[in-house]
Order: sequence, then C-alpha cells, then structure tokens
Amino acid sequence: MPHLLDPVQLCAAELVTYVISHVGAKTPTWVTMSLDGPYIRIEVRDPDPRRFPAQGPRLIEAVVDRWGVVSHDYGKTTWCELATGLPAKERPPTNPRLAGIEALLTLYGRVAASSGAGSPLSRVASEEAATELIADLLHWLRAHGADPDTALDRAQTRYEAVLAQFA
Repeated sequence: MPHLLDPVQLCAAELVTYVISHVGAKTPTWVTMSLDGPYIRIEVRDPDPRRFPAQGPRLIEAVVDRWGVVSHDYGKTTWCELATGLPAKERPPTNPRLAGIEALLTLYGRVAASSGAGSPLSRVASEEAATELIADLLHWLRAHGADPDTALDRAQTRYEAVLAQFA
C-alpha cells in the first residue's frame, strides 16, 4: 500500500512528537503498527498516564479516519487509524508476524511487501529490503554489546520451531 507510506510516516512522527513535546524528550516510547482489514493502526505508548491530548493534533485529525487515547496502569496509548482501501472481506495475512513484517518492510524498503504475490520485481525488492533490515539489526546488536551470531542462531532456532509446528 504505497499510497499510505507518507500519511503513516506523518502520523507516527506526529504521535511521537506529541510525547516528546508534552511528556519529555527522554521518555521511553513504543511505536506499533498493525493491519486489520480496512485499516492500518498506529499506536504510540508512553509511561505517563496523566497527560492526554486535550484535542486531536490538527495534522493527525486531517489525515486519519479515527484516533483516540487509551489509559493503562503503566501509561497510555495514543492511536490512530487510516483506511487502507482494502474491502473488509480482504483480510491481511492471519499470521501476525507476517502482517507485522510486511508493514515493516513496506516502510523500511519503501516497496510493497509481496506476501508471495505480486511481480517478480516486487518480490526481489522486498527480499532486498529484508536483507538490509537484517543487516542493520545485526549492526544494532553489535553496537549494543550483543553477539550478532548468537542472535542469528537463536532466531534460526525459533524460526525452525515455528515451521515444525505447521509441518
């Protein structure tokens, strides 16, 4: 869904900027995206349950179909949803790992993730985006004192365990 790339990036940036501006620049923040039928949902969670947007950020309200804030014992989640243009009957992949990684690859590689469909060029571009993402994650692990080879071994073991469940 390349048509959603700019609005999704704008919304995620605005929600994170809200946390930085109103809660604090060093506030731990979690960003999650999910695809659920006709909507893509962006959630930004922070640990401050007291500071709520008094009204919707104008830029967000101009772009999204709906938004809101959910309070938790551990903080709050500010979320927004954008229509994907998919009919409700066309569901995304049922495996949440696949749906999540396809959204990530779309944003990371600026290509339409393929789900095994689409043109060969789209699949090649998605594979290249996945390879770049893996390489960047390995660099990140090393920069944070972790052993990339150990992480790859653990990831391979988990991957094979999931495959075995469906074999």
